[in-house]
Amino acid sequence: MLSVSNLTSAYGRIEVLHGVSIDVPEGEIVTLVGTNGAGKTTLLRAISGVQRMTNGSIRFAGTLIESLPSHARVSLGIVQVPEGRQLFSPLCVEDNLRLGAWTHRRTDIRRSLEQIYELFPMLASKRRMAAGSLSGGQQQMLAVGRALMAKPRLLLLDEPSMGLAPLLVDQILQTISALKRDGLTILLVEQNAHAALAIADRAYVLETGRITVHGTAAEVGSDRRVQEAYLGI
Repeated sequence: MLSVSNLTSAYGRIEVLHGVSIDVPEGEIVTLVGTNGAGKTTLLRAISGVQRMTNGSIRFAGTLIESLPSHARVSLGIVQVPEGRQLFSPLCVEDNLRLGAWTHRRTDIRRSLEQIYELFPMLASKRRMAAGSLSGGQQQMLAVGRALMAKPRLLLLDEPSMGLAPLLVDQILQTISALKRDGLTILLVEQNAHAALAIADRAYVLETGRITVHGTAAEVGSDRRVQEAYLGI
C-alpha cells in the first residue's frame, strides 16, 4: 500500500529525518515507536504532504506521490488524524464530520454520517454540540470520525492515546483494531509502545530521525534494546 524510501526532511537547515524507509502492507497496522523529537510526526506529515521532503520517494498503491500536494493525496485515500486532534472547536460535531468529507457527494456524506454514528454512538447524541465542549476522549473519537468521513485507504494516526485515561485508551485501540478488521490500512504513531505493539502487525523504531529496529510487532517487542528503552523490561 505504502512504500517510503530514503526519505529526508528538514526544518530550515536542521535535518530531522535521515534516509527513512518504511513499508506498510495493505490491510495491516504498522506502528512507529519512538521518543518525543524522534521525527515520527514529521514522517507522517511528509507522507500526507504537509511537510516538505528534501530527498527520497513515496509510493502509494504503486504510484509515486511525493510531487502531489496534500489535498491530492487525500483524494487518493491518504488521510491523517493529527496529533492534538486539531478540531474546529466552535463548530458542532456534525459540521466537523462533514468537513472531513469535502471530496464526496452530498448523498455519500449522509451515508457516511450514519456509519460514523454507528461506530461512535456518543457522537450521534452530541451531534449539535460544539466540538470544543467534548471531553478529550470524545474529541479523539471525533477526530478519527472526521478522517473516516474521507473514505481513506490509508489512515495515518498520530498519538491517538495522548492525554487520555487508560479506559479511553483501551476504547481507542479497540476501535483501531476494528477498523483493521474492516480492511483499513493503518500507520500508527504511538508513544505507548506496549499498546501499539499489542495491536500492530509490524513495527518500526525511529530514533533521532533514523530507523533503528524493524520487523513484525512480536520481533520488535522481543528486541532487548526496545524492551529496555520503551517497554520498561
